[in-house]
Amino acid sequence: MASTRFPPHFAQTDHRQRSLNQMRSKQLSLEKYIYLNGLKGRDSNLFYDILLENMQEMIPILYTPTVGEACVNYSHIWRRPEGLYVSIEDKGRIRDVLATWPNFNDGRIAVVTDGSRILGLGDLGANGLPISLGKLDLYIAGAGIKPSSTVPICLDLGTNTQRYLDDPLYIGVRRPRPLAAEMDEFMDEFMEAMKEVFPTLLVQFEDFSTDNAFKYLERYRHQYRVFNDDIQGTGSVILSGFTNAARLSSAASGLPPSDHKILFLGAGSAGIGVAKQLLSFFTLSGLSPEEARSRIYTVDSKGLITANRKGLQEHKKFFARTDYDGPALTDLVDIINHVKPTALLGLSTIRNAFTEKVVKAMCALNSRPIIFPLSNPVALCELDYQDAIEWSDGQVIFASGSPYKPLSHNGVVYEPGQGNNMYIFPGIGLGAILSRTRHVSDAMVEQAAIALANSLTEEEKAAELVYPRLGRIRDISAQVAFAVIRQAQKDKLDDNAYLRTLPDSDLLGLIHDKMWQPSALQLRSFTRL
Repeated sequence: MASTRFPPHFAQTDHRQRSLNQMRSKQLSLEKYIYLNGLKGRDSNLFYDILLENMQEMIPILYTPTVGEACVNYSHIWRRPEGLYVSIEDKGRIRDVLATWPNFNDGRIAVVTDGSRILGLGDLGANGLPISLGKLDLYIAGAGIKPSSTVPICLDLGTNTQRYLDDPLYIGVRRPRPLAAEMDEFMDEFMEAMKEVFPTLLVQFEDFSTDNAFKYLERYRHQYRVFNDDIQGTGSVILSGFTNAARLSSAASGLPPSDHKILFLGAGSAGIGVAKQLLSFFTLSGLSPEEARSRIYTVDSKGLITANRKGLQEHKKFFARTDYDGPALTDLVDIINHVKPTALLGLSTIRNAFTEKVVKAMCALNSRPIIFPLSNPVALCELDYQDAIEWSDGQVIFASGSPYKPLSHNGVVYEPGQGNNMYIFPGIGLGAILSRTRHVSDAMVEQAAIALANSLTEEEKAAELVYPRLGRIRDISAQVAFAVIRQAQKDKLDDNAYLRTLPDSDLLGLIHDKMWQPSALQLRSFTRL
């Protein structure tokens, strides 16, 4: 913009505050999202400066829960090109499409979605791009990943949602999703092309359908730098929160950590991914892997998952019970009374699935029940925080997937936990980038969870929080990145030998130094002609 087009006294005003006021003047969350999206396009430096100073206010707009609404409506609110679309029609020339990304030599991290299972909203097709954009904004804000090194990608593979195929404004390819063989061929070509075009890039898969999420993580995790946040990131952040919640629960009951039992409502990619990660809680408490698995129970739409159920999906078999052969248990209260869990976790995307009867059943079994309704967004959450506090008379140990505000009950202020993946994935990404790890190992993800659990301050512990406050996210991400780097070194997966020579304090200092900050805003007056 020509300098003469600025108002003559513009530099004497606070444009940061002006922009923040403009955002706050919007009545609807989606309007705020659109405004911030435009601000990022006009002045990304100002956008990130405001984001870093107002994260707790802006993250729910840029990511969950508002990003879900943005995805559902993306074909109608689209303003400008933002990310990279790779279409099923590009098969055979995917490398050429990827090479069109500007500054591809700077690429260090990509978030890749195919839009097939966005949050709990289903198959959104090409409308899924905002999930990649929002996730990368959190990498930038949470861990200081340089914006120019991020690559948001949506794989446009069609959609099975008819209303989008019928929508004249839908921006994606108009065809049903490919069958497995065609999809596998596309993904193989895509991953190899990513390695060629972005040789130092870490790929994070995001919101693939359940079966494909597991399949492609296993297919590529030992071949490329790749991880799946829905499976590994969610599992890691919940492992951390559960570790702190179990400490509080055990302090009230005297129950040894190894005696906890966890009941999951929801057995999709997120549910099973979290359950597998929580095995570490029990093995770290001294149980064998088989004993650890026996402490976890899973429930889907048909009830308690048992090994004798016909047609059981492959990913559900791992936790299927072999110690129950009675009539099918389908009512959640009946299942709770049978299992007698100390913890109830929800990843079902069923709104209000944890009824008052369910909460009171958990309270009857536990002096401090652990209840984590983790489905996103709030409209799909199994239990609202106010109901949890009132129905448990403040005894519940609570963490949700979406944000809730503190509330007062009987004169006591309660502060909810949020199992926000932002606590984990930015640090994993930063640690993987700095260590130049060849793969992301299970041990690296486990150490990230332990680092997060140990990041609580004394004041946060005294307040009985299960997660640290998000305002400290960069310090938290540095601790997570540190743990990831040291574990990559133990696993002999790191290619940055220099970091091995650094003492712990120097390595932590280097991590902080590598975090990108927006340059100081230079708002100066201009000579007008």
